[in-house]
Amino acid sequence: MPYDLKEIAAISGMPGLYRLVRPTRAGVIIEALNDKGTRSVAAAQNKVSLLQEISIYTQDYDQTVPLTEVFDRIHQQHGAELALNNKSNDQELVSFMEGIIPDYDRERVYLSDIKKLVQWYNIVGQRLEYQAPATEDEATEQADQQEAPAVPVAADTAPKKKAAKKVAEPAADEAMSTAGIIPAPEADTAPGNPEAAVAKPAKKAPAKKKGE
Repeated sequence: MPYDLKEIAAISGMPGLYRLVRPTRAGVIIEALNDKGTRSVAAAQNKVSLLQEISIYTQDYDQTVPLTEVFDRIHQQHGAELALNNKSNDQELVSFMEGIIPDYDRERVYLSDIKKLVQWYNIVGQRLEYQAPATEDEATEQADQQEAPAVPVAADTAPKKKAAKKVAEPAADEAMSTAGIIPAPEADTAPGNPEAAVAKPAKKAPAKKKGE
């Protein structure tokens, strides 16, 4: 995208634009997009509106223009600096908007929105670097490079020794499949198996009487 707006936000109750640094328990640390670049904390109750998620209404009720595209159109026509600001007269602001989005919705886009758009663009144009979109030739060249066939590598035809199959060992914190207990093999008691018969104890010989 021409202007990277992923981390740029407008915060309710706070003028200007801010770069989101990182979240905290109390809210989010922000950095002012101005000369000082001071950091502060936006409380959790403050409404944070990411510029990348904002769009402009058009006369087609279901169609909007993302702010990233609007900023790109402005840059193509006016460059990084505008000749007007949010304090310019109403006619200049309306003419500017008609030049950027000819079919913008006059009923849902208010003059205050146009002033805010101009103010935001002036801040972004001064603080962020504009990245020109890739031309058609560059895009085609990049696609060709991605689709280029890989250079074939000569196959190694030498016979390879089969590696011994390694049994995976359980991790230190992982129980073994038998839970550490190896069950004893069950005896085969199927009929017809001569080894299945249970050995009977031998009969004792009768005791001899005295005199015999």
